[in-house]
Amino acid sequence: MPGKGNAESRVSVLALFTALAIAADLVVSVGYVAARGDGGRSAARSRPVAGALPAPSTEAVESLLRRRSRAVLGRDRAAFLATVDPSGQAFRAGQEVLFDNLTKVPLATWKESLADSRPAVAADDGWTARLKLSYRLRGFDRRDLVYTEYLTFDRRRGVGWVVSGDGAAHGLRDDPQIWSGGGLEVVRGRHSVVLAEDGAVAGQGAEARTAELRDIARRLDAGVGAVSGVVGDQWARHVVALVPSTEQKAEELAGDVRSLGDIAALAVVTGDAGGRATGEDRVVITPTAFGRLSALGRHVVLTHELVHVAMGGARDGQTPMWLIEGLADYVGYKNAGVGTKAAGRELARLIASDGVPSALPGRTEFEGSGDRLSAAYEEAWLACRMIAERYGEDKLVRLYRTAEAEPGEPDDPRNVDRALRAVLGIGTAQFDERWRAYVRQELA
Repeated sequence: MPGKGNAESRVSVLALFTALAIAADLVVSVGYVAARGDGGRSAARSRPVAGALPAPSTEAVESLLRRRSRAVLGRDRAAFLATVDPSGQAFRAGQEVLFDNLTKVPLATWKESLADSRPAVAADDGWTARLKLSYRLRGFDRRDLVYTEYLTFDRRRGVGWVVSGDGAAHGLRDDPQIWSGGGLEVVRGRHSVVLAEDGAVAGQGAEARTAELRDIARRLDAGVGAVSGVVGDQWARHVVALVPSTEQKAEELAGDVRSLGDIAALAVVTGDAGGRATGEDRVVITPTAFGRLSALGRHVVLTHELVHVAMGGARDGQTPMWLIEGLADYVGYKNAGVGTKAAGRELARLIASDGVPSALPGRTEFEGSGDRLSAAYEEAWLACRMIAERYGEDKLVRLYRTAEAEPGEPDDPRNVDRALRAVLGIGTAQFDERWRAYVRQELA
């Protein structure tokens, strides 16, 4: 789903959703989306107003921000709070929660710095600046993630310049972070870290909530092995999962996508200032939909998302969508004990009424909803399963990588035809014919 709006307010994103029919389980959705680091949430810069305080020097602001950054990395609560206005109780309380949350996160780097020496707002409540926040999670991120945030600076007698607020009062919104707001719980696995807001697992005591998060980490750890068994070890082999407390927060973390009401989890590129897909992959878990899944459903959904992380699906605008989603479903269903008729039931219904589709689904068919969307994913899954069975999993992965590297325009049918000929030795027409026969054999 391409984003709409101007370049400053939004970034083009691709949201892909699938309805996974898992035996008698509910129908849930998975997918991926490319998100940007600055979020495009900035309001227009306001002019200075009458009565505005004199602006602090760039040196004074940068010095204050360096103190904050050192305090976060040094886990020095007193030093961090010394940068915060002591008279603003509500804001100070929020900063206390923020600091306590950050002490639980495996930060390798953390830096707040001025993104613009000019004020975003200069008013009688202080001098509000647009900042660049960059950080990296130890053992998980290969590069710094970059975000936009706003802080208001004010001068206090006997203290000097302090942070007195954020940009919310002026309609300036920070890029959302999992640790902004309420409390945070962090659970580490062998290959995973799960960052969850308080309330993300509703209706349970603290021990039960922790057990639920550990179960997510355990499933992600197992999924890393399952994914590597098919696509190989040439990827990071670790993952960060974000579990917000509400669907709204999940949508904010995911970026510019449609409602996530039926989406259990999705892979995103985050910390991607400028929308160039240079950030890091995260798996965002929507608490309500994910909470309704059975153990089998959780395995399939999380493994599916890990394939996107391993293959760079959230940043891939070139590979045919049936290969991107079909490979993810193939690995997710592999060894899961899900029967073909159960996993392909929407496609089977379509075949019963309209016959076997004439060709594999295009990109737009993954942007709809309902049974037809489910059928598109099932068509893609069976195409990838056929390739794995007849040509081998190595050829399936090689086909993906070959199609990804095609120099032509995205969605040009000549791209996939060249990739099919290079890897499988057959063109699109012959491949579609074999796929239709396979679908008919498996479901008709």
